[in-house]
Amino acid sequence: MKHVIALDVGGTGMKAALVGADGELLHQARRPTGRERGPDAVVEGILDFAAELRAHGIRAHGEPASAAGVAVPGIVDEAEGVAAYAANLGWRDVPLRALLAERLGGVPVALGHDVRTGGLAEGRIGAGRGADRFLFVPLGTGIAGAIGIDGKVEAGAHGFAGEIGHIVVRPGGAECPCGQRGCLERFASASAVSRAWAEASGDPDADAADCATAVASGDERAVRVWQEAVDALADGLVTALTLLDPRTLIIGGGLAEAGQTLFTPLREAVRRRVTFQKLPSLVPAALGDTAGCLGAGLLAWDLIETTDPSIETTDPSEVTT
Repeated sequence: MKHVIALDVGGTGMKAALVGADGELLHQARRPTGRERGPDAVVEGILDFAAELRAHGIRAHGEPASAAGVAVPGIVDEAEGVAAYAANLGWRDVPLRALLAERLGGVPVALGHDVRTGGLAEGRIGAGRGADRFLFVPLGTGIAGAIGIDGKVEAGAHGFAGEIGHIVVRPGGAECPCGQRGCLERFASASAVSRAWAEASGDPDADAADCATAVASGDERAVRVWQEAVDALADGLVTALTLLDPRTLIIGGGLAEAGQTLFTPLREAVRRRVTFQKLPSLVPAALGDTAGCLGAGLLAWDLIETTDPSIETTDPSEVTT
């Protein structure tokens, strides 16, 4: 059975799967990234994990994987297959595509940015299914974005497209590690809400989920913290939709787990801000933490579908998640 290897490398853990041509998840596995052992050990761990997946595929399905797709954090040169920089993993200029291709017997390998890869999956088979233009924005430790156009995700000329978290929404505001002041992610990320609620509540261990719970119970301090984050997020999103005119706006990440506590005020805040712009459909992400792995599988199949006429795949909307 023809299949591909899909790997999603995170700061603390790696998710992996073997994916069939019909989108079926034939095998799934997880393991720690092991960043505490240093960047070289992280790379070796990725290569070993991929080799184990290849061996499993041979045993279980009678042949090695036809290709592999890998999603990694940080700055990624997708065209050259280089993981250029990742602060959480400590690596610089790692030729990951070439290293994986060598370890996997020369099969084609696609390397993608984790958010763009997750956005690819959400756009094709998740919350953005059927949309010709979408913007995927995960709200986690920081805020990033993936710009979807006709089933592909735009990386930009230098690999930085979609970095909505560094739109300045509060000029002169809190300093951002990027060097600017007032960036969106300093006010509307899950970590920003956690910091603000910990200060407002006087509980240093309080986090964004606690804030959402307090909002639902009517706590005025929590409502104030939450609304400030929602307003900042709406300002950033309206800037993005003014530039990109997406049909669907997909919100994911940890903060989106608050459900309607987030989406009800956010939809209203965005609606109030639009003037001539067309209001997009604003929806929660559908794939959760599997999006990166599923997107890596899609990248791998994209590599080989155009070069191997014997491979028949289903429409992306039929992929099993």
